[in-house]
Amino acid sequence: MEYSKKLWLWLGGIFILSFAVLGLLGREIYVKAPPVPEKVVTASGETLYTRADIQTGREVWQTLGGMQLGSVWGHGGYVAPDWGTDWLHREAVALLDIWARTEGVRDFAALDVERQAALKERLKRELRANQYDAATGTITVSDARAEAMAAVADHYTALFSSDPALRELRVQYAIPEKSVRNAEQREQLGAFFFWTSWTSVTERPGEAITYTNNWPHEPLVGNTPSAALGMWSIASVLFLIAGIGWLLWYQARRGEEEHAAAPARDPLLSMTPTPSMKATTKYFVTVIGLFLAQVMLGAITAHYAVEGQQFYGYNISELIPYALTRTWHTQLGIFWIAVAWLATGLYVAPMLSGHEPKYQKLGVNLLFGALLVVVIGSFAGEWMAIQQKLGHGANFWFGHMGYEFVDLGRFWAILLFAGLMIWLTLVGRALWPALKTKSESRGLIGMVFVSTVCIGLFFGAALTWGRHSPLSMIEYFRWWVVHLWVEGFFEVFATAVIALIFAGLGLVRARAANTAVVFSTAVFLTGGILGTLHHLYFSGTTTPIIAWGAMFSALEVVPLSLLGVEAFHNYRMTRAAPWVDTYKWPILFFVAVAFWNLVGAGILGFAINPPISLYYIQGLNMTPSHAHAALFGVYGMLGIGLMLFCLRTAFRNGLWSDRLLKPTFWALNGGLAMMVFMSLVPAGLYQAYHSITTSFWYARSPEIIHGTVMETLVWLRVPGDIVFSIGALTLALFMLRLLAGKRRAGSEAEPVLVPAE
Repeated sequence: MEYSKKLWLWLGGIFILSFAVLGLLGREIYVKAPPVPEKVVTASGETLYTRADIQTGREVWQTLGGMQLGSVWGHGGYVAPDWGTDWLHREAVALLDIWARTEGVRDFAALDVERQAALKERLKRELRANQYDAATGTITVSDARAEAMAAVADHYTALFSSDPALRELRVQYAIPEKSVRNAEQREQLGAFFFWTSWTSVTERPGEAITYTNNWPHEPLVGNTPSAALGMWSIASVLFLIAGIGWLLWYQARRGEEEHAAAPARDPLLSMTPTPSMKATTKYFVTVIGLFLAQVMLGAITAHYAVEGQQFYGYNISELIPYALTRTWHTQLGIFWIAVAWLATGLYVAPMLSGHEPKYQKLGVNLLFGALLVVVIGSFAGEWMAIQQKLGHGANFWFGHMGYEFVDLGRFWAILLFAGLMIWLTLVGRALWPALKTKSESRGLIGMVFVSTVCIGLFFGAALTWGRHSPLSMIEYFRWWVVHLWVEGFFEVFATAVIALIFAGLGLVRARAANTAVVFSTAVFLTGGILGTLHHLYFSGTTTPIIAWGAMFSALEVVPLSLLGVEAFHNYRMTRAAPWVDTYKWPILFFVAVAFWNLVGAGILGFAINPPISLYYIQGLNMTPSHAHAALFGVYGMLGIGLMLFCLRTAFRNGLWSDRLLKPTFWALNGGLAMMVFMSLVPAGLYQAYHSITTSFWYARSPEIIHGTVMETLVWLRVPGDIVFSIGALTLALFMLRLLAGKRRAGSEAEPVLVPAE
């Protein structure tokens, strides 16, 4: 059997088996998710909370921005606390003080060491015991614990009001005054925080480990790493070494692919964009606008970490609070990168097939309008939600979903899914003639088409949960979107498109490129699909999730071990022939993608992937250091590189400015490196030290977050932000110059479509 066909069969088998396992594990997550009780009662029979209180409290939390304002189970923002962790620590301290007072002293600290040790052991037994009765759906707590819970609940009721006693804490948490205006809803918000705390300290029936696998680290209540975390972490490292060894052996056995001799002239020089290809220019202009907006909102969001409710002395929290700016900042990152890639698909599809379908331009224009509606509509809905202008039902549909990276309300998500279906149709109908025609490039075009189908369909995971679905299942499907959709199939699409670009330029042989792409995709998805589970170690899941997630997330790093070779090959292509210099900067952005893939996804990603590592640093600044380096460094640089390639073939002599692209390239890369390694990584390591030596609660407390060290590290983001912003501005100037040159050039020649070989 032909080698490439074997690779396709291998890829298909990996896809089917991986999703079969992922589905079975998803069923286990659903069956064993932490229960939401019908009611929480005291030993004396008083009802503290009902199921409706907890569910409504979660919806109140969503209207506040959800994971954008603090975190739950370690997922979310970093300025406000992790709410379940914060409740747990406060409840434990309050209960110890209550018991101490029964012994005739003012508080726990006044007891001698022996009595303190005895009460700590009593605390562990009290909080870790599972008092949930599945038959009645009731959690029963002691009267003393109920008293401690009431004290903690009063704290949150005051925090989310305008109580002057907690104003300083609201400033430290970047929470606006009276962010929850309804008193009953403030109490229900506390019910949800209690439930997240209860899941993290209560042991599963018949087991000596909590619903969240003993996360967070809190020695006071006995939350310390389980044996499974250490064992599977060691196994994952061994699996990684074995995988890298196999890949190096495989590559050495195959030898280096023979590179094609570069053509004497640019094969794409005679191509003039078709009407639908020209129509994508507005997409790329929008990409620049969204990118600039993201940079501006990123600066505001970072500044909230030191001033809380203000921006250089101006109180902006009532208009655009931290939760909103962080929502828009993270959402814009997904939007502009996705728009760049969607536009690339629309641009290259007719170029590859030599076929311009009827009404293709109309479809491109309609899709652009739909995307604008989603962006503007979702942003408006999120603002209204955080301003408490929507009811909970309306918030679910039109407001703020509350889950990081999938914040947009269900109505906007449905529209976005519909838009992706339109995109899939437009790209598919343009590619179809090339798919039916035998050529060396057909395998690569097929990979582009398959990844296009996956991109269109897999966003549907964002439509799977309802208003009161189990939080564990929401997390499960949320990471289908963030990990599989964004990090998975978009990357496969981009890899295939880049290979087609180099093949179309005659710099690599199409047959060799096809084999390399299918092989790389198979290796990547071997770890990438089941590697999704590493995000779910502590989201109310069981030990098998840790085992599968640890092993296969380690395999995600395996293909990254050869990215230095890929970067070198890509860089060498810039010198293949004099005319290739025309594409120098798009190619150099592809080189940057390989570099940041190794640094951001590889080094910084694996720093947090092993279970024992993530146990201590989930929810700390090591996570955004990985996210910034991987999301922008890989997918952002890739989006810019693809955009520049499309623009380079659309705009020829006299309109292009390498003088602006040079500072753009170096400022974006240099600014990102400064941001990550001068601020985010040191901040993450500093917090990790306190998480390991004391507790996760302490690492996220105001004492650390607003201590001198952390605030200094936040300010150290400024130099990198400035350099990065210069790169964003020069990219915008480049686009303006391109458009101004087009207007001066006047009318262009009639479209002539030249299919790729």
